[in-house]
Amino acid sequence: MSNKETYPIQGMHCASCAMKIENSLKKVPSVENAVVNFASEKATVESDQPIDKEEVKKAVEKVGYKIIEEEKPPPNHSQVPMDHSSHDMKGGEHDHVAMLKKDEINKLKKKLVFGIIISVLVLVGSMEKIFPFVENIPQQTRFFILFILTTPVMFWSGQQFFVGAWRGLKNFSANMDTLVAMGTGAAYLYSTVAMLFPSLFESAGREIVVYFDTSAIIITLIILGKFLEARAKKGAGEAIKKLAGLQAKTARIIKDSKEIDIAIEQVQKGDKIIVRPGEKIPVDGKIIEGESAIDESMITGESIPVAKKIGDEVIGATINKTGSFTFEATKVGEETALAQIVKMVEDAQGSKAPIQRLADLISGYFVPIVLTIAIISFVVWIIAGPAPTLTFALIVAVTVMIIACPCALGLATPTAIMVGTGKGAEHGILIKDAETLERAGKINTIVFDKTGTLTKGEPSVVNILSVGEKEINILQFAYSLEKKSEHPLALAIIERAEKKNLRALPIEQFKAIVGRGVEGKIDGKNSHLGNQIYLEEQGINITQEQKEAIAKEEKEGRTALALAYNGNYLGFISVADEIRKSSIEAIQALKKLEITPVMMTGDNPKTAQAVAGKLGIEKFEARVLPNEKLEKVKALQKEGKTVAMVGDGINDAPALVQADIGIAISSGTDIAMESAGVTVLRGDLQKVVSMIELSRKTMRTIKGNLFWAFIYNIIGIPIAAGVLYPATGVLLNPMIASGAMAFSSIFVVLNSLRLKRVKI
Repeated sequence: MSNKETYPIQGMHCASCAMKIENSLKKVPSVENAVVNFASEKATVESDQPIDKEEVKKAVEKVGYKIIEEEKPPPNHSQVPMDHSSHDMKGGEHDHVAMLKKDEINKLKKKLVFGIIISVLVLVGSMEKIFPFVENIPQQTRFFILFILTTPVMFWSGQQFFVGAWRGLKNFSANMDTLVAMGTGAAYLYSTVAMLFPSLFESAGREIVVYFDTSAIIITLIILGKFLEARAKKGAGEAIKKLAGLQAKTARIIKDSKEIDIAIEQVQKGDKIIVRPGEKIPVDGKIIEGESAIDESMITGESIPVAKKIGDEVIGATINKTGSFTFEATKVGEETALAQIVKMVEDAQGSKAPIQRLADLISGYFVPIVLTIAIISFVVWIIAGPAPTLTFALIVAVTVMIIACPCALGLATPTAIMVGTGKGAEHGILIKDAETLERAGKINTIVFDKTGTLTKGEPSVVNILSVGEKEINILQFAYSLEKKSEHPLALAIIERAEKKNLRALPIEQFKAIVGRGVEGKIDGKNSHLGNQIYLEEQGINITQEQKEAIAKEEKEGRTALALAYNGNYLGFISVADEIRKSSIEAIQALKKLEITPVMMTGDNPKTAQAVAGKLGIEKFEARVLPNEKLEKVKALQKEGKTVAMVGDGINDAPALVQADIGIAISSGTDIAMESAGVTVLRGDLQKVVSMIELSRKTMRTIKGNLFWAFIYNIIGIPIAAGVLYPATGVLLNPMIASGAMAFSSIFVVLNSLRLKRVKI
């Protein structure tokens, strides 16, 4: 879909909140699909038509939640005071969403501290048999003190639960807030009535019992769980914060012949920016003056600085190591490489994996089912329970509602996805969405393009063999034809010719035949350069001896480009592309994971066989045209294989899209990266292995999370409902239930955070 927008959401407390917002957004006419992620607290909407932001905002507010709107500074140049002592200046625009989350955590902390202090006092005041001095206080006075202490805990510390429950009630829906509000509210209301109207209970022959301690402690324990959960969720989304933190805060631009420092958000395309040694490069651009060595490890993972000169491109957030230079900004704001990486990670963390559908389905019905169980339990125990039956039935119903909060279920999948995709991004593996992450672990066949993927993509001329023409003439003819080509092999010929200061001859009617070669007219005569089959298709006669010379080159793993002029064969230029060291290691690692590597190349069979042999690849396809790569991938899928395609060029794009997972090498073209589900930010195929291992570990974590979330409720709810009481006399205390509920959510998040320790 052409339009995609992401909105931070305020007020979500559980998975059912996310489902409620998602369903509301799907009803907006301009929205075709909506995904709400409880863990990242964001809603992503997609459509082929323009998205009406006001309607989206209304849809969220309609169900009781709020979109956090971020303010951006105007893109004008305003001077920032110069500070020559530190060029990496602190400051800049505050992240509004991060600030709100920080405020939320601070509020939870204050409520937690207050709740703990008051709950301890309420607990002591409720245990008159343990503390003698409490027993000396008249009962009604003691109940009133407990009421006064508990009330602020209920309606200040626990305010969010009652507000959330009221919003749900207005929209005829129920969520986690409903369960907490009803459970604690019932205990509080019962206790308040017992305190104010003791005669009602005395006349019925019932003992006057209050549960203010239950209400206060349950609210405090749930706030504790929310506080720890918020802290842990903050850690789960740490990857984006780290990536965003790589950006420079200011830029030194030249304006009116003066140097001024401006905020990074105010940089515009075309600005002339000065970068000195040790500074971060603010945005993407092209050097127009000076030269330097730049640490691009943030993008490539390579620690060795890269030499840059006039005309070379520089990437924002990389570090200038040596010389000073001036560059012109070409990409700013959301267009920069870093911004695109951050957006890709955010999109991935906000997406849903197919495995999450089960949890979402259950969450949608979970709260109403729990309320039904609580009501049935209340009715059963008030009829058949031990005296005092009302008290017993109330405690059972409260316990069921408290223990069944579906937070753990809602956090099980998204927290693991957030940590998994974030971990990948930190190590140069950008995963487009959660579905790709899940599918990656099921790969059993990987198709590799050869040039630029398994090899370095930097071929060089290693041999020139002429027939009746001088080597220099063959090179000049080939140079003239290849100068208009974008094929990696053409670069080797161009580089060799330019080193010899050769002049390109005028070419007319140039044409590139994909997978074959190039042709054109030199001095009005037909000229062809390409593989042997291509020349023979053009009617060029190649003797057996000449064919054997070409075959010898191909046997060595070289590509022989044959040249013909005016219908006559002139000879060939052989080009070799060095195999990446990481490719050999990656192929071995994939085999250990029981994944079959397949190489596909447009090269001739002998060259393909030689390269495949060096890599340890048994299955390969030679002379494969771009459209044939697509068909070959389809054929593998028809055999029941789960196929990944790894490539770096435009010719790989169709196959990248067709494959179950497309993996683009970032040293390749933008179109390849856009077609792929995974982008590897450096040409290291070991990262492909790491991506598969990360996927499998993430899925194991998700399954573990879902198991514990389900088993916790499957076991906990019946015990809370009192199924063990008739046989054993065991009844779950509501305070223990609230502690268990809080622990289940924290456990799921902490289990997901273990993925941070995965080695990549």
